[in-house]
Amino acid sequence: VQLQASGGGLVQPGGSLRLSCAASGRTFSDLVVGWFRQAPGTEREAVAVIRWSGGTTYCADSLKGRFTISKDMAKKMVYLQMNSLRPEDTAVYYCAAAFRLIYSNFGVPSSYSYWGKGTQVTVSS
Repeated sequence: VQLQASGGGLVQPGGSLRLSCAASGRTFSDLVVGWFRQAPGTEREAVAVIRWSGGTTYCADSLKGRFTISKDMAKKMVYLQMNSLRPEDTAVYYCAAAFRLIYSNFGVPSSYSYWGKGTQVTVSS
């Protein structure tokens, strides 16, 4: 599976961004795709995850209500809509994928075998 993230940039506090992850490769029937982020000096953390078939989603508790993950199966795209952005949301955002992942592991970065290059999101006035 190849993944390509895009859509990052500089945004003011309170603004919105939508990140896109383009996926390609083998069949996706048992694929899980997630967004993770990593700020300087911190560990990579899960943001939101979606199961390709069925659409089960996971979102970090601290981000619920502001961040939403979605997918377009026809385009093989996964999106992360980020609203009400805060300076602490500044990080490199990565999309990642795994096959046959159980829900309890959705938020565990080491469970993912495929990673795209990150896209920088900077929230600053």
